[in-house]
Amino acid sequence: MAVVAPDCTTDVPAAPVVLVATGNWWALTARIAIALARNGWTITAACPPDCPLSYVKAVQAVFPLRAMAPSASLMAAIRKAQPDLIVPCDDNTVFLLHEIHAANPDLRPLIERSLGRPDAFPILQSRDGLQHIAADLGIRVPRSCTIDSAAQAAERFGRFSQRAVIKLDGTYGGEGISVVSSKREAAAAFRRSRQATALLTAAKRAVVNRDPYAFWTWSRKERIRVTMQEYIVGAPANIMVACWQGQVLAEVSVESLSCQGPTGAANIVRRVRRPEFAAAAGALALRLGLSGFFGLDFMIERDSDVAYLIEMNPRCTQLGHLRFPDQEDLATALCARVTGRPIVPAALPIREATVAFFPQAWRWKLGSTEWSSAFHDIPWGEEALIKNLLAEPWPDRQWPARLYHWFRTPQRAPAAEFQSASANLAPPGNDPPLAGETIPP
Repeated sequence: MAVVAPDCTTDVPAAPVVLVATGNWWALTARIAIALARNGWTITAACPPDCPLSYVKAVQAVFPLRAMAPSASLMAAIRKAQPDLIVPCDDNTVFLLHEIHAANPDLRPLIERSLGRPDAFPILQSRDGLQHIAADLGIRVPRSCTIDSAAQAAERFGRFSQRAVIKLDGTYGGEGISVVSSKREAAAAFRRSRQATALLTAAKRAVVNRDPYAFWTWSRKERIRVTMQEYIVGAPANIMVACWQGQVLAEVSVESLSCQGPTGAANIVRRVRRPEFAAAAGALALRLGLSGFFGLDFMIERDSDVAYLIEMNPRCTQLGHLRFPDQEDLATALCARVTGRPIVPAALPIREATVAFFPQAWRWKLGSTEWSSAFHDIPWGEEALIKNLLAEPWPDRQWPARLYHWFRTPQRAPAAEFQSASANLAPPGNDPPLAGETIPP
């Protein structure tokens, strides 16, 4: 296994091995793998059955994650693949790597090289802790507090305005989040959050959703906190960055035009220039000593156009593979830094400012103006992957899920539409600030 020193890339092999690891069936896992492979990396994967990752042509080995032994199976994948870098694609995989780091001294150099300094690990697992660090750095954040009971949730709701957001640590992709507008709703949302950590819920997630981390997450329930956060009226936006030992290498910022419900992931986005996004990402990367990929979620207040940092995603998001005329994708930026090779410009960059993610935009919103005029991010040349992404996710095709949904019809919120902040657009051809450039807050 190659070791990359802080200021040296001479130990990196000609074709570094990367292990892309995930416990879910998100399309972004396959897209980041394709982008890394385009840079000459050898791709291996640790994932559940029928994950989109396993349909990527460049993936040379797939190691299964087992629900009854997620830590052991992920460690087995690491030891068999012998990667030079691990790229986690969901929060639970990141947190599991934190535990593996603590228990396995021989794997610590690899995990630190992939994620960054270990003193940041506890902060990344706490929504409230991250918000305090951000506030200390001068980043604008909404008011928030932790809550320990339904009664406390009702009492503390009075400190906020007419609405607040209840969030459960360790959840992502829009899950574990409730918008409440009364003391009664706040108390009920807290109870639901605690039910989400119950053994019965873990069993359902393991059997019906085939979540390989379901019982592992339940075993950590005492460390999972509930947070109440000020509700910001506005539109969601986010930034994803590639970074190395606290230095931001490249970034992509977007605003969301269509999402999977009010608190869900984006279906359609528009690239924007928001200097405060880059400044926040740079400050947090430096403070926490981060490596690899991470994302920040913001809310742009409707009346003031002011950005509030509401979330941090300590792993890659949907933006890591997008290539534009004025910059390469984030996967390429990281590859260039790790290997020392120059960046080769993209042959077919995205020239539209609006991007519709595949297959999410197809499933959630057809026929809108944004959908018809956007660049559709389809992985052409990956026929098996396209077919897989157009099908139902593997867990939903299995008999436990079909039986469960026979009695409980799944409810899906309609797509949420947001107004574009056109004054802040960064159209192709207008160079955004360069990574590492000093940007005033």
